[in-house]
Order: sequence, then structure tokens, then C-alpha cells
Amino acid sequence: MAETRVLVQAADALVGAGLSSHLATHPDIVVVTAGDCDVIVVQAERFTAEVVTTLRLMAATADRPVVLVIPDIDESQLITAVECQVVAILPRASVDRDRLVRSVLAVAAGGGIMPPQLIGRLLAHFRQMQQEVLLPNGLTLSGLTSREIEVLRLMADGLDTAEIAEEMRYSVRTVKSVIYGVMDRHKLRNRSHAVAYAVRAGLI
Repeated sequence: MAETRVLVQAADALVGAGLSSHLATHPDIVVVTAGDCDVIVVQAERFTAEVVTTLRLMAATADRPVVLVIPDIDESQLITAVECQVVAILPRASVDRDRLVRSVLAVAAGGGIMPPQLIGRLLAHFRQMQQEVLLPNGLTLSGLTSREIEVLRLMADGLDTAEIAEEMRYSVRTVKSVIYGVMDRHKLRNRSHAVAYAVRAGLI
């Protein structure tokens, strides 16, 4: 297994040393103090404006997933954290070696770790956003309209432009416009690429 390089940034130096020590005992993890890394572990006492600034700077410069160790976080702070590439949140009181190592390795592999109650808050937020913002504007969480998703689904079924137009009772020109809009907005090369994008995103 390839080594996972982890950078630890802590508000409390003693806690930071403890986190680094926990991680360093695992044979597949290397704790680095600077330079390139695969995962960043950030420890904070509170989710302050300073912490947000630090996370945003990391997202803009390092572009690495973040494990946040913090005593508590509320719903609005959670959304901000996710926007700053925080993909794992560990309550400070429940952090031990095994949980920290498991979280870092999961994040390095492209996963995420959230306490169950935080996942519930995230889902509730997305449901609210969908009901109050997206659906009234004909959009979905994917950024595609229901019409665009249906066109992509029919393309995946092998229908050509004229057949899609007949199936959806649109003009051929409208269908072409929908397809072009999706391809242009998501920088897709051709129709096959558009279908592949929809499949990977779980839209069809």
C-alpha cells in the first residue's frame, strides 16, 4: 500500500503532537511538517472566522481533503466546512488512535467520515435547498434540469435527436439546444461524453 502523507495543523500544540504521534504509529502513514501531502488534519477549539479563513486558504492552495478535529460544530458551520473541502469531522472528545487513522486512510482513498447526526443535518440542508431553491427553478442537485436529465437518459437509450424530440414532444431544434447547453456548461466533448458524465454522476 502506498504511503499516505499527512500534514497536521493544530490550534493546541500539545493536541497536535498527540495527533501526529497517533498517526505516525501506522506503517502506511507518514506525518510531514511542510510540503506536499495527501491529507490535512486540522485541530481547532472552535469554528471561528480565523479557522474558516485557514480552511479556505488550504482549499485554494493545497487542494487536499481535510479531516477536522473539533469539539462541536453547528449546521451552518458544517455547510461552510464542507465547502472548504472538509470531508471528515471528528468530535474531539471521541478521537482515539484507531478512529483517527481510519478516518485519514478513508479520506486518502476518496471517502469521508461524519458523525451520524451531522450526516442527518447535511441531508436536511440539501433537501431544503432542493425544495426552496432548485425545484422552483427547474433544477436538481446535479445542476441539470429535469428536462436535461431526460434528454440524456434518452440519448443513453440510443435515441437520435429526432426520436428524442418525438418522445418528449419538443422540436428538434429545442432538443439540440438542450444537448448543446449541457455539453457547453459541463465542458463535454461529444454526446458519448455527455452520456458517460450522466452515468458517472448517477443521473441515469
